[in-house]
This record gives sequence, C-alpha cells and structure tokens, in this order.
Amino acid sequence: MKYYLIGERELVIAFALAGVEGAVAVNRGEALEAFNRVTGRAAISAGDSMAYIPADERPKVLIITEEVAVWLEDEILQWQLEGCYPLIVEIPGIHGHLEGKKTLTDSIREAVGIHV
Repeated sequence: MKYYLIGERELVIAFALAGVEGAVAVNRGEALEAFNRVTGRAAISAGDSMAYIPADERPKVLIITEEVAVWLEDEILQWQLEGCYPLIVEIPGIHGHLEGKKTLTDSIREAVGIHV
C-alpha cells in the first residue's frame, strides 16, 4: 500500500527514511497545492495532465498533520464525503496535538464507549 505525507519538513524527512513520499507545507497555499496534486484535483482545476499524480500511482493513504488539516478543513471534508481514495489520516505535528483536537484514542473511546 502506498502512503503520502503532507506536513512539516522534519516529519517529511522522517517519513522519507521509512520510504514514505511527502510534501512540505508551511502555509495553506503549499498544503492545497500538494493536496490537489495527490488527489488529482489539480488536473480538474488546471486542465494540465502533468500537474497531478496519475490515478494508478496515487497513494491509498494520505497522512496529514493536524495543522495542515486546519488549513484544508473544507477540502478534506468534501473529499471524505465523496468517499474516494486516498483515505485521509491526521497525525499530530512536530509540536504535538493542537489545542481542542481529539486524539485517535479519544475518538475510539467515543465511538466504542469503552476506556481502553
């Protein structure tokens, strides 16, 4: 299964050591450009077949940091409602969880109703 990361430079480098490709994003513009390229939306908006990753080479899991998720909140919600690949997974950034964001464990506890 192929993975892709959009986040801070340090995380992109760390994931690259494990064989995961990625893009550094330090603002909304860079994050949106990388998101559109990975999901194939760049071709729709730009009309350029070279601006995106071809469908057969796209990752199945897109890992993004919480900060990037905040920048791309509307785009991510729309993507998830469409039910397409890649699956989007949020991870904490290099400085830990953002204030007010639920952790994966919190989400599981809420869904299952059991404290693990």
